[in-house]
Amino acid sequence: MIAPRVIPRDRRDVLGEGLLWSEREQAVYWTDILGRRVNRLRLADGRVDSWEMPGTIGWIVEREDVPGFIAGLDRRIVALTLDPLTIVPLADPDRGGNRMNDATADPAGRLWAGTMALDGAQPTGALYRIDQQGTVTRVDDGYRIANGPAITPDGRTLFHTDSAVRTVYRFVVDADGGLGPRETFIAFEAGWGDPDGMTLDAEGGLWIACWGAGCVTRFAPDGRRDRSIALPASQITNCLFAGPTLDRMFVTSASDGVDEPHGGALFEVHPGCIGTPTQRYRG
Repeated sequence: MIAPRVIPRDRRDVLGEGLLWSEREQAVYWTDILGRRVNRLRLADGRVDSWEMPGTIGWIVEREDVPGFIAGLDRRIVALTLDPLTIVPLADPDRGGNRMNDATADPAGRLWAGTMALDGAQPTGALYRIDQQGTVTRVDDGYRIANGPAITPDGRTLFHTDSAVRTVYRFVVDADGGLGPRETFIAFEAGWGDPDGMTLDAEGGLWIACWGAGCVTRFAPDGRRDRSIALPASQITNCLFAGPTLDRMFVTSASDGVDEPHGGALFEVHPGCIGTPTQRYRG
């Protein structure tokens, strides 16, 4: 097995998250939520750039028809460009004391975003759907640490996590974006860590970053634990397929609260499969 590669750069993330593969830029973006930064790795030359943000930055998602991104800044949804840096508030749907944590776009061009309490102690977080017209709808509630939305390529199934209760949920998605009942898909066992960010491969496997367990783990379409890839850091936060053929996987981690040589590093691992295309927000 090929060992994970640590991406060379001059800093470590406090809380790396929000991975995004930009096909049009051939670059991997990710955020440092508590370090208040957006980072970019260009695959062509390995250069890493970083932009400081004015608040906690949970995620960025590319826009389809206009330049730049939609981003989760503090508890707000904003339009973001990086060169030059511009931030335009779009919506502030959540409760005081919460922040945006993770998000993804679906094949219809809608955005799905989860929130959490700043300390992760109270179940005040929620899951929101942001339609192409900018309408924001709270579609699920009661999360302590809402994490890792992942959506199948047909747009019909959504996976979402509450890391604090170590459970991955599954929802049926209607054509209009309505959700069916919340179903428990995976209840993490002792020793598996806590489920964090997630992504899907082309065979329907769900890859989950395992906070506290130092690995990313693949779960088969039936929810069976399939295999894991160990990493030289304990607090693994997110994973993403990238590259022209989607056969490269990048993994974020956190240095917050630990003293580890590679805590907060960005890693590349070899998953032995290919991923599903990254979707853009069509609004």
